[in-house]
Amino acid sequence: MSVKLGVPSKGRLMEKTFDWFGARGVGLTRTGNDREYAGAVDGVEGVDLVLLSAGEIPRELAAGRIHLGVTGTDLIREKLVQWDQKVEPLAELGFGQADLIVAVPSCWVDVDTLDDLDAAAAAFRAQHGFRMRIATKYHRLVREYLRQGGVADYQLVDSQGATEGTVKNLTAEAVADITSTGDTLRANHLKVIDEEPVLRSQATLFRSRTAKLDEDERTALRTLMAKLDV
Repeated sequence: MSVKLGVPSKGRLMEKTFDWFGARGVGLTRTGNDREYAGAVDGVEGVDLVLLSAGEIPRELAAGRIHLGVTGTDLIREKLVQWDQKVEPLAELGFGQADLIVAVPSCWVDVDTLDDLDAAAAAFRAQHGFRMRIATKYHRLVREYLRQGGVADYQLVDSQGATEGTVKNLTAEAVADITSTGDTLRANHLKVIDEEPVLRSQATLFRSRTAKLDEDERTALRTLMAKLDV
């Protein structure tokens, strides 16, 4: 058997992850064609590369099917209940930084804080007869954040597409989404609530707390972690 390392299967996250490992003497390469999710590890014996979507990696870590995985903090915290009992963060990789924020229409000039948002939500329900809709992919994180911030009269609506466009399309009154520059929000006439973000996220190397290891795998994992200095 071997230690299984899960890495995002395409795009900038995959390339930056390969660069991060390569700078520490561990070569990661994708093998086969673009339709094949196969890869190889050079520089450490007994480690296999598993290419997955970033969204699959939290589940595979929690299930113990991979021993290590690179994914965003936001995905770990959103997808895993009691995440810290299932995975351990080993190293922040310094890329993929983004904030999970709450944003409202720019024309809501009196809404700048969570207290303002709570008041606006109550007024919205009184006027329209239903709760203000906040579009997001991050239900668990946003619900907890709004609960702690004292926001009551709202409903979360699921958005798996372009979340920022939901207000313009009249399917939501506000959004909670990941942003790195804020350009897309501004282009859709949205402004970020002036509070600490729901979460500051970046690409992070996680270790599964549930994956079983035999003695050879323990040795390979120790060797790999020593090389990576984590």
